[in-house]
Amino acid sequence: MNTKVQTLIASRVSLAPMAGITDYVLRSLVREYSSSCLLTTEMISSEALTQVKDTVITKRDNNHSPISYQLSGHKPQMIADCAKYLEQFADMIDINMGCPVNKVVKGTDGCALMRNPDLAQEIVKTVKANITIPLSVKFRLGYTYDELNFVQFGEKMQEAGADFITIHGRTRSQMYGGKADWKKIAELKHSVDIPVFANGDVVSIETAVQCLEESEADGVAIGRGALGDPSLLSRVEKYLNKGEYTHPPCLGEKIEILKKHLRKEIELRGEDTGVKFCRKFIPYYLNGFTGASKLRGQLVLIDNVKEVFSILNSIKA
Repeated sequence: MNTKVQTLIASRVSLAPMAGITDYVLRSLVREYSSSCLLTTEMISSEALTQVKDTVITKRDNNHSPISYQLSGHKPQMIADCAKYLEQFADMIDINMGCPVNKVVKGTDGCALMRNPDLAQEIVKTVKANITIPLSVKFRLGYTYDELNFVQFGEKMQEAGADFITIHGRTRSQMYGGKADWKKIAELKHSVDIPVFANGDVVSIETAVQCLEESEADGVAIGRGALGDPSLLSRVEKYLNKGEYTHPPCLGEKIEILKKHLRKEIELRGEDTGVKFCRKFIPYYLNGFTGASKLRGQLVLIDNVKEVFSILNSIKA
């Protein structure tokens, strides 16, 4: 195992990249609880980054390491040039070969690359030749259930120079529905020598443990489970490495985290944009109690931060 990679993934837990979700603010909140999990940025389009060096999407703090910056695209040299630029911020570069969203795969990016393993391999080789930090690849079981090529694809990624793999236990056609197949991930783990993290449906300490048992992976990548609970990665990390069980935050704690999340988004983006951007997170913070649905319906229609805080302060936790 690459010793640099070994250091970066020592916690056995990573934040999975989510477009428009794992922004600077969410990464900062996760880091407040865990100093050692591997953070990953939201997906960064190599086409867009070539045109505009977006300082919001690349923003990081000194304590954000270890952190991986994820790139999408299908033009090997363009992705390599972007990876070289991002090397100043990143501890690792990750190539997105798993995004299932229509507008991404129609552009032959994301999971569409699983149907073109030769191009995917060329991308990895070209990026690897242009950077000095570790390189990882994230992909799925296949494009459809009839195209489960994840083992051969993973072998090709390793052969091309990838140092680390994260695999989502679903196909592209499943999108985010159904259940992630953790047991299949074990087939890939047995076929490559580089570290493998399992992704999909890890939403608690219990599911993290079950995922690792079934996948035999080296660690877990947590995505949607961190929404509404940025402390989850830290709690999983403590359990896996120290055997310490920490209970999830109660409603009162989640409301306080939501307030902090909102303040940070406003600080980053301005009040109007920050409040609107944060709406997508509200359902994850406010659930499981009487009247939650009604409150969520009110909050997603309000643009004024004082009104938002007034409603949040009125909730009897």
